[in-house]
Amino acid sequence: MASSLTCVGVLWALLSFLSAAASCIGFFMPYWLLGSQMEKPVSFNTFRRCSYPMLDEGRQLTVMVEQCGRYASFEGIPSLHWRISTVVTGVGCGLLLLVALTALMGCCVTELISRAIGRAAGVIQFLGGLLIGSGCALYPLGWDSEEVRQTCSNLSDQYELGTCKIGWAFYCTGGGAAVAMLLCTWMACFAGKKQKQYPY
Repeated sequence: MASSLTCVGVLWALLSFLSAAASCIGFFMPYWLLGSQMEKPVSFNTFRRCSYPMLDEGRQLTVMVEQCGRYASFEGIPSLHWRISTVVTGVGCGLLLLVALTALMGCCVTELISRAIGRAAGVIQFLGGLLIGSGCALYPLGWDSEEVRQTCSNLSDQYELGTCKIGWAFYCTGGGAAVAMLLCTWMACFAGKKQKQYPY
């Protein structure tokens, strides 16, 4: 099977896939922020939450439901900054995934990735990584929401965690974006072979 990628290009395709996978998995998993409420572990990301309080109508008590799920609507996300972060990070993950899948196809298809297309893919990866990085930077602005404050012993504020901790999914998302921006963007410049000139 012929490839349109150089040896550096094959490594670029593999790293692109791994960085996109890390960013997408981290984005989807609700373990960006870890805390506790009513002695139960609670975790958040921009659009999902694990464990939430609910009124038990029979006993007239607030109980913790230990389930993970999305917020009921986009407006249900507790912070405007988290809504923006959800959109920005999601678009960035989509761009990284698009380039990664195209790069993997370049391993099997001849004349798919030229030098110019490789450089354009690098620009798209840089933009995707920049969007994800922006989403990660916006995320702490939502730590002053009521839901987060209840989880972090009412001590959290913008860029102040209180008793909460940053979870592995936040680092996974940001790490995937950093690899895409720094390594993959540079490697994309050398990924494609020079195209043959046909004398027509």
